[in-house]
Amino acid sequence: MASIELLHIGEKIKQARLRNKKTQQQIADQCGISKSLLSKIENGQTSSAVATLSKISEALDIPLSWVLDDHIEEDLVLLAKEDRQTRIGDESMGYTYELLANRPRFSGVEPTIVHVTPKNANLRHEPYTHSQDEFIYIIEGSIQLLYNEKKHLLHKGDTAYFKGTKPHLFVPIDNTGARVLTLFIDNSL
Repeated sequence: MASIELLHIGEKIKQARLRNKKTQQQIADQCGISKSLLSKIENGQTSSAVATLSKISEALDIPLSWVLDDHIEEDLVLLAKEDRQTRIGDESMGYTYELLANRPRFSGVEPTIVHVTPKNANLRHEPYTHSQDEFIYIIEGSIQLLYNEKKHLLHKGDTAYFKGTKPHLFVPIDNTGARVLTLFIDNSL
């Protein structure tokens, strides 16, 4: 009978392999191990040297520390308001943000609240890009969304969904600032 730790390690490796859309054979070949050994590792039927797990992690582009972490990822992750780290970042960049969930490694979605700095502050004006898609919902206030060199005025209750690879920036329109619920969505998973 497999120990919980072996099962947990195996499940994480299998989850990462499937998310990478790789077969057991592809990963086994890349690591110089047999498909049979990889199958046994994924099913928690055998322990493996850390060097082998390291090769597998590298092939799957995941940290070995995540594979070996004994915290089981839960289907439900609750995060009380007082436990959230709030106002991360620098207002001179035009915003601060708070993370709303301790998301699992491969959830593909990162919910945050972006606090858009009031207009009278000395703000950054260069647009940002990132690899994720982005969904926004204006919780409070109004912003101008600069997206791909076009301006879009958004008020409380308005939403937008866009590709993060295009240059974009949230610009405050008054001195009250705004709060924006933002979901970063990784479509590569």
